Amino acid sequence: MAIEISHIDYSDISGGFVRMIERLKEEGTLTGDPDDDQALRDDPNAALLGLLYEQRVRAEYAFTGPLRLKNRLGHLDLEQIANMDFDEFQELFAEKPAVHRFTNKMAENTQKVAAHLVDEYEGNAANMWNDGADIDTIQKRLQELPGVGPGKASKAKYVLHYFGHRDFSGDE
Repeated sequence: MAIEISHIDYSDISGGFVRMIERLKEEGTLTGDPDDDQALRDDPNAALLGLLYEQRVRAEYAFTGPLRLKNRLGHLDLEQIANMDFDEFQELFAEKPAVHRFTNKMAENTQKVAAHLVDEYEGNAANMWNDGADIDTIQKRLQELPGVGPGKASKAKYVLHYFGHRDFSGDE
C-alpha cells in the first residue's frame, strides 16, 4: 500500500536519496520494500541512523541498516545502545549482512550518536525536530552528531519529509 506524501523540490541534493524519492514517485516505496518504509516512518531513531549510514553504500542499504540492527538487538533503544560494550556491539554490527560496510567506524559513530541523543534529546531523535525548529536549526543540531557534516545535514529536510517525520511542504 503506497503512502500519500506531498512532494517537495529536492533539486538541491543529489545521490542515492534522490533515487529513492524517484522510486517513491514511480513505485510508491522509498527503500523498495513498503514494510521497511513503514518501519522507518514509525521510528525516528531508525530514520536518523539511516541518514548517518548514508555514506559510501547504496542509500537503500544505508536506510535499512538500522532495521538490521534492530532485528539483531531486538530494539533501537538508544540508551541501551550507548551503554553496550563496544566490542559486543561491533560484533553484532558486523554480522552478515553487516549493518554498514564500515563496521568499525559506523558502530563507533552509532554509539556516540546514541549517547548524544540520550544526553541532549531524551534518547529520541524526534526531539531534535519536533519542537517547531526551522530546518537551519535542525541541520545545526544534526551537525553536532559524530559522522554528520553539512552534506548529510542538508539531506535531513528530505529524509524527515519523505519518511513522514516532519512536513516541509509549506516551506516551498
